[in-house]
Amino acid sequence: MRTVRMAFAGTNISLFQPDITQKLTERIDDLKQKVAAWGKRIRRFNERSRRFNQNRLFQSDQKRLYKSLERPKVCGAGPGPDQADTVAFWRGLWSEPVKQRGPLMEVVASQSASVTPMDPVTITLEDVAEAVRRAPNWKSRGSTGCIITG
Repeated sequence: MRTVRMAFAGTNISLFQPDITQKLTERIDDLKQKVAAWGKRIRRFNERSRRFNQNRLFQSDQKRLYKSLERPKVCGAGPGPDQADTVAFWRGLWSEPVKQRGPLMEVVASQSASVTPMDPVTITLEDVAEAVRRAPNWKSRGSTGCIITG
């Protein structure tokens, strides 16, 4: 009963009205919606804060940013495989004869027989110069082979 009183705190609803169950369910739904809205608001804030920190870190220290984006390495997360099983697995794998021309290759060859070959593509020095000219300085290497940092 105490929680019901707390749910109706600040409203003009009496607990002794005949349609109290309907009003109670409506009030519970309203409170659930408020909690969901606050949860979404907190999630949006956390996402914005994370993006802001990543942008700031990108501008100040890209190496640290990329290290933080990498997945953590799980080392020693349990006992390793048995050495005898590992050796037996690889010996069995490498000792089997390899079939380079299996039935799948024949199917692919028969399906691709009707495909017309593509015209040869020639890449000229002008094409390369145009592509490099449009790339930002920090993404392309200079004449020394080192990355130009701007």
